[in-house]
Amino acid sequence: MTKLTPVLLALLLSGCAVGPDYHRPEAAVPSQYKEAKGWQQAKPQDADAKGEWWAVYHDETLAGLLRQVSVSNQNVAQYEAQYRQAKALVSESRSDLFPSVTGTGASTRSGSAGSSTTGSGRTVSNSHSLEASASWELDIWGKLRRTLEENKASAQASAAELANITLSAQSELAQDYFQLRIMDQQIALYQQSVQAYQRYLTVINNKYQAGSESRATLAQAQAQLESARASALDLSWQRAQTEHAIAMLVGKTPAEFSLAAAPLTATLPAIPTALPSELLQRRPDIAYAERNVAAANAAVGVAIAGYYPDLTLSATGGFSSSTFHNLISLPNRVWSLGPELSGTLLDFGATSAKVEQARAAYDADVASYRQAVLNGFQEVENYLVELNTLQDEMLAQQRATEAAKESARVTYNQYQAGMIDYLDVATTENTSLSSQQSLLTLQSTQWIASVELIAALGGGWNATSL
Repeated sequence: MTKLTPVLLALLLSGCAVGPDYHRPEAAVPSQYKEAKGWQQAKPQDADAKGEWWAVYHDETLAGLLRQVSVSNQNVAQYEAQYRQAKALVSESRSDLFPSVTGTGASTRSGSAGSSTTGSGRTVSNSHSLEASASWELDIWGKLRRTLEENKASAQASAAELANITLSAQSELAQDYFQLRIMDQQIALYQQSVQAYQRYLTVINNKYQAGSESRATLAQAQAQLESARASALDLSWQRAQTEHAIAMLVGKTPAEFSLAAAPLTATLPAIPTALPSELLQRRPDIAYAERNVAAANAAVGVAIAGYYPDLTLSATGGFSSSTFHNLISLPNRVWSLGPELSGTLLDFGATSAKVEQARAAYDADVASYRQAVLNGFQEVENYLVELNTLQDEMLAQQRATEAAKESARVTYNQYQAGMIDYLDVATTENTSLSSQQSLLTLQSTQWIASVELIAALGGGWNATSL
């Protein structure tokens, strides 16, 4: 054993560990985004604010709501607890690299009755002991270090997952918020139309009473008025449900949360796109998948270490005596010291199967990582082309809306002059209202797409925080 000790210590200090060292898997990364035409040229973003990505919208109400997500959202709280659990597992794995020391103390009193054939009396004995023991598993093959490496990567994956869940909840809240504010404008537009249609109905009813207008025209005006009222009511319950969704995202019940109707005062940002290669660092879901690959790679080393024996050094020392008053004294000293070597001699392929399982799990995580990268680029490209197209679509819709409003104004004046029937007025008014609502719907889509693009680019997160 004496001759082997220097060899074992040399292996231990050399830092070698069985199994493959980790290298990030290659993934297809384009040199530029296909749909980035017209977007601001990518620049170094070291000076950009990190974390509160929503600051670009300049909306204090939105900012106040989003800050509550990381504090009160229960899904986020769940993943935060899982992250703390993963960190504790790392600490536990790190402690396995060092010796463990335990202490025991015992005091017993035992006796036996005398034999009935010999007639001997009762025998009573006392036993007292106080011992400390230490054990240290020498990590010769790197199994413990690979286990620590695996748990570290898993904890980093958990941190990235927490960041992804938080960003997802924040993105969902921002989208709901902008949708709700556009609903406020849509409801207000319907309410304005209801007031206008009510005035039209009053005029037509007076003419009908005077015999200068038909019953069909009066019915048409009534139908137009009630249709606008129904549409406003339909939006009202949709707004209420959107408000309830926001309440849930900030960890409140709908009964204790309300968001009063207000105009949308936020600023729609011009979002510069970073280089595609930066997406691998900026998206927490990609970082989560990559850290899982690192953990799976370390798990391969842990499985391979099963082929090799474990060497544990142990020592025990203490005192043992039948009397307590002189327990701690030199004559009562007891001790033991020695190594223990243990390993599997025959397992009929069980260790080989575990290694194959670990390697297959690694291959699966590599595929999952590469798919996460592809999904990330697809999302960015989708939102880029959506926002680019929406810009032109909204300009066209604005022109159509102005034309429809002018047509409705001219048609109503012609009706007032007795030149046309009210049916023409109803048709142009409905067209104008529909066109204005379509413009608001496009605005809602544009706000939501801008949030989705920011989230697809990773928000203010960066993998260096891991």
